[in-house]
Amino acid sequence: MAAAAAVVTPSGLEDGVSRSRGDGAGEVVVERGPGAAYHMFVVMEDLVEKLKLLRYEEELLRKNNLKPPSRHYFALPTNPGEQFYMFCTLAAWLINKAGRPFEQPQEYDDPNATISNILSELRLFGRTADFPPSKLKSGYGEHVCYVLDCLAEEALKYIGFTWKRPTYPMEELEEETVPEDDAELTLNKVDEEFVEEETDNEENFIDLNVLKAQTYRLDMNESAKQEDILESTTDAAEWSLEVERVLPQLKVTIRTDNKDWRIHVDQMHQHKSGIESALKETKGFLDKLHNEISRTLEKIGSREKYINNQLEHLVQEYRAAQAQLSEARERYQQGNGGVTERTRLLSEVCAVALTVFSPVSWAPAVQSLSRFNAAAAVGCLFQYLLPVALNPFL
Repeated sequence: MAAAAAVVTPSGLEDGVSRSRGDGAGEVVVERGPGAAYHMFVVMEDLVEKLKLLRYEEELLRKNNLKPPSRHYFALPTNPGEQFYMFCTLAAWLINKAGRPFEQPQEYDDPNATISNILSELRLFGRTADFPPSKLKSGYGEHVCYVLDCLAEEALKYIGFTWKRPTYPMEELEEETVPEDDAELTLNKVDEEFVEEETDNEENFIDLNVLKAQTYRLDMNESAKQEDILESTTDAAEWSLEVERVLPQLKVTIRTDNKDWRIHVDQMHQHKSGIESALKETKGFLDKLHNEISRTLEKIGSREKYINNQLEHLVQEYRAAQAQLSEARERYQQGNGGVTERTRLLSEVCAVALTVFSPVSWAPAVQSLSRFNAAAAVGCLFQYLLPVALNPFL
C-alpha cells in the first residue's frame, strides 16, 4: 500500500511523500512535490523582509560596506565565492543578534570550520540540520536559504518582535442612484432577495463591515492613548550636561575602503597637483640645463672650426706623404717582381749547366761557393763555364 503524507524537510520545504514498504525490506521512498523547487524563492523573499525588520542595512551593510542582496540572491548561482562570504557574514551577524556570541568570519578562514560552527549554533537553537555541510559551501540553494531564515526567526524572537494588527482605512460606500419610476420595484426585489439569502445563510452569516468598524475603533483608541501630549520632567541644565558628557562617545569613524571610487578620484587629484608643483620646480632647472648645453655645443663647434683652419696645411702635407708612400710601395712591388724573375732565370741556367757539363770542370766553382761570397762564386762559375760553353764553337 502507498500512502501520501506531508513532511517538512530540513530545508523548510513541505513535500509530498509517498511511502511504499515491501514484505521484508521496509524501504521508504520520498517524492517531492512539483512546487518544491521554487519554494526557496519564497523563503528568500521572506528572509529579505525579516532582515529589513532587523535593520541589517544600517547595522551590517553600511558598517562592512556591502551591497544589499537582491530578492533571489541566495536562490540562484551568480558568484559562489562572493555568495559564500555573504552567507557567512549574514549568519554570524544573525547569531549575534539572537544573543549568541559568534566571531565574524574572515575572507581567508577555513570554510569547513566556519560552516561547522554555524550548524552547531543552529542546532543549539533547536533547529534540525540533517544535511551534509557541503551543501552550504556553494553559497546558494535551498539549504542556505533555510539556515539564514531559521537564524533570522531566532533573532526576531530574541529582540521580542511582534506583529501588530493591520489597520484598515474607512471606506465610503457610494450610493447608487435609482430612477424614481423603478425605485419601488427594485426595493421590493431587494427585500425579497435579502429575505431569501437571510434564510439560506442565517447560520453562517458574519457582518464583516461591523467587525472592521469595531477593529478600527479599537485601534484608534489605542493610538489616541499613545498620542497624548507628553510633558517633560527633565531639567534643561541636566540635559545639557548629559549631552556634553555623551558627545565625545558619539563620534563616528568611517573606515576607508580602497575599492571606493571616490578614494581613487581623490588620489588622482592629489597626484595631479603634486605633478604640477614638481613640474614647475623642475622645468626651471631643465631650461637652465638646456641653455648651458646649447652654449657648450656652440663653443665646441667654433673650436672645431678653428682647429680645422689651423691644421689645414698639415693635413695637406699628410695627404702628399700618403701619395708618396703609395708610389714607393708600387715601385717596391715592381722591383721585387724583377728580382724574383731573375732568381728564377738563374736557377734554370744552373740546372742546365749541371745536366750538360761534367762535374769536374765546375768543381772549383762549387768550392768557391763555400769559401767566398756569392758574387765571387758566380764569377768563378762563369770563368770555368764560359770556355766550356764556347769550346764547340771554336
